[in-house]
Amino acid sequence: MEPVVQDHLHACEAFGVVVSEVQGPWDAPTPCSEWDARGVLEHVIGFHDVLLLRPLEAKPTRPKDDPIARWRLTEDALSSVLARPGALTAEREALLGYLTTEVLVHTWDLAKATGVGLTLDSRLCQIGVERATTNRKAFSSDMFDAPIPVPEDAALQDQLVALFGRDPNWRPNLR
Repeated sequence: MEPVVQDHLHACEAFGVVVSEVQGPWDAPTPCSEWDARGVLEHVIGFHDVLLLRPLEAKPTRPKDDPIARWRLTEDALSSVLARPGALTAEREALLGYLTTEVLVHTWDLAKATGVGLTLDSRLCQIGVERATTNRKAFSSDMFDAPIPVPEDAALQDQLVALFGRDPNWRPNLR
């Protein structure tokens, strides 16, 4: 299996750990102001569907009201299709790198929103920081706020999320 696939599946596995540990409500606000916790999950499922699964002719049937099962089926489908010979074209390989970084950031979003303890993989964070710094235009969109300044010696996880407009010290507003 190609390293970029292994990295992506590793990031997806970490996302799945957070999804499975969510105890609070799925409508909890997240650092990504556009979405609540369920919205982050659905976004991650959605971009995998549109950008990888459907083009590779895979569409898992997911239950509507079981977030954990919805992600587990997505993750299983990704593992299956990305293991197929010929699935990883040069274009898909580049895309997968970007998606890995996005999964990392949204894993952090979901963990922060739901109070799940999390330390992202430092190697993947380093790759993500380098990728986002080098390819800022590719990551620029209305979905990300402007980068937040952090000290040069900030943890890699904090550097990564700050590049995507997240305050590393974000806490949900308690109602």
